[in-house]
Amino acid sequence: MNHYDYLFVGAGLFSATMANEAKKRGKSCLIIEKRDHIAGNIYTENVEGINFHKYGAHIFHTDSKKIWDYVNEFAEFNRYTNSPIANFNGALYNLPFNMNTFNKIWPDVITPEQAEKRIAEQASEMKGKTPQNLEEQAISLVGRDIYERLIQGYTEKQWGRKCTELPASIIKRLPVRLIFDNNYFNDAYQGIPVGGYTQIVEKMLEGCDIELNTDFFDDKKKWLSIANKVIYTGTIDRFFDYSEGELEYRSLRFESEVLDKKNFQGNAVVNYTDSKTPYTRIIEHKHFEFGNQPKTIITREYPATWKQGDEPYYAVNDERNTALYEKYKALATKQDKVIFGGRLGMYRYFDMDDTIAAALETAEKLF
Repeated sequence: MNHYDYLFVGAGLFSATMANEAKKRGKSCLIIEKRDHIAGNIYTENVEGINFHKYGAHIFHTDSKKIWDYVNEFAEFNRYTNSPIANFNGALYNLPFNMNTFNKIWPDVITPEQAEKRIAEQASEMKGKTPQNLEEQAISLVGRDIYERLIQGYTEKQWGRKCTELPASIIKRLPVRLIFDNNYFNDAYQGIPVGGYTQIVEKMLEGCDIELNTDFFDDKKKWLSIANKVIYTGTIDRFFDYSEGELEYRSLRFESEVLDKKNFQGNAVVNYTDSKTPYTRIIEHKHFEFGNQPKTIITREYPATWKQGDEPYYAVNDERNTALYEKYKALATKQDKVIFGGRLGMYRYFDMDDTIAAALETAEKLF
């Protein structure tokens, strides 16, 4: 088997960005991926003429012109603006919290001044108190009405715990806009790649050797010896055989179906913020690219408790896990040959622009 300058464990966006930078410098690269496709969780495939986001919604957004210009080298982006809807027991509300939301909750609230006053009145029950949990923190920021309709149920489903059992630090602040603006992101640049995300990773990995359906841990010793440097983007605790203990993650389960209708919900993303609905949101994929196909595809997203063997989607960055990660990070710094990257290797949530930025920074230091 060939010997490479770099081995990348995982074919997601972090690896692809770094591999693209390595190729520019004439380095030989091998990418191994345990799934049967590249592009990790941003993988899209064409189903019924619709670009289907297999692992949930991914909307590219950034304030960095450098990152925006970089990603536009690999795809053309449309003008999609993320404007999710919240469904609470059949009533629909605009997100993020803005004047449209406030008027729907409180019909007598018409002006920004009235909205600001109503929120302050609602939050006054926490006056003089230091929030001890997420529920108290949310109420101190936006009041009880917004908390109970648009935060509580969704958050408890997402994390699998009562809001009173979650740390206040999870929501240090909440977006409150005293304008009529349903654009979820404040970033200057946002959109969806025309034709889906997979093409971006394909272009980034051109010229690299790729082995799919290949698990690094089936022959860890072999893969560590095959290259001068290893870029590892899997879970950091597994790399070290859970020697310090098991980090906690949240997982997701997706239920997708093709429907014989043109339009199911009229929006790409609808969040279900009540506690009884078992899923957190429904994605209708065609609306990311303004599709008018005769059929549509929807995906229901169910948060799930993670266990070994499941796909880890979100790091649980509470006090215990953060302290545990620091122990693994200390072990990682002692590795001369292996570099840990991405959301799992660095145990943190990354938006796509954050992923690219972190990969470019790592590449710059390495090369």
